[in-house]
Amino acid sequence: MVVQEPAALAEVLAHRVVSAGQRALDARGSLSIALPGGSVAAAFFPRLAAAAFDWRQAHFFWVDERAVPPGDPESNYGAARALWLAPAGVPDARVHRMRGEAADLEGEARACEAELRRALGDPPVLDVALLGVGPDGHVASLFPGHRLLEETARRAAALDDAPKPPPRRLTLTLPALSAARLVVVAAFGAGKADVVRQALEAPASPLPLARLARAAGASLFLLDAEAAGALRR
Repeated sequence: MVVQEPAALAEVLAHRVVSAGQRALDARGSLSIALPGGSVAAAFFPRLAAAAFDWRQAHFFWVDERAVPPGDPESNYGAARALWLAPAGVPDARVHRMRGEAADLEGEARACEAELRRALGDPPVLDVALLGVGPDGHVASLFPGHRLLEETARRAAALDDAPKPPPRRLTLTLPALSAARLVVVAAFGAGKADVVRQALEAPASPLPLARLARAAGASLFLLDAEAAGALRR
């Protein structure tokens, strides 16, 4: 757990992701990263794009996507392309996006899972999964009490009943996220303090963030002072 201001956390994240990336390339000759959208993208992606690392070697996936076209302001892919992928010169062949504009989201979820397995093996294991968290404790598009939290087989899924707009989304599941060699969770602001506390200090919490933290083999929490404010000192 690292508690600093977002600008300093971006430096920490860049160092950790570059280090993990180089280890992955040295060990397996490949690197895979799953990306979020939202405040994490805005806070971290420009710094990552500027890191002294050849991101053209990495394969980029997404932890979730809204059911919108890639040019929509709500598109997680669109944010990543503008803030990281395009500035870093990542070729399209390395970009494995979730097609949120697909009419058949269930079919697209199956295609996303097939692409994960094709690129990463079976079962697919990401090198880095980068996530934000909502004030309700949701990660990716896995929401408290949702049926997808109980998914054990599928690595990607569609939903049409997300409790925040838009309701139609694609998401990686807990088995896909928790299998990552490094899970990074970033949280800013007092509104995240209670769910961060539950994830780190409440062993029986049913929140998606807490379940992911328990299941992950290696995790890094990047918090500002407000998000860490409810933790025991």
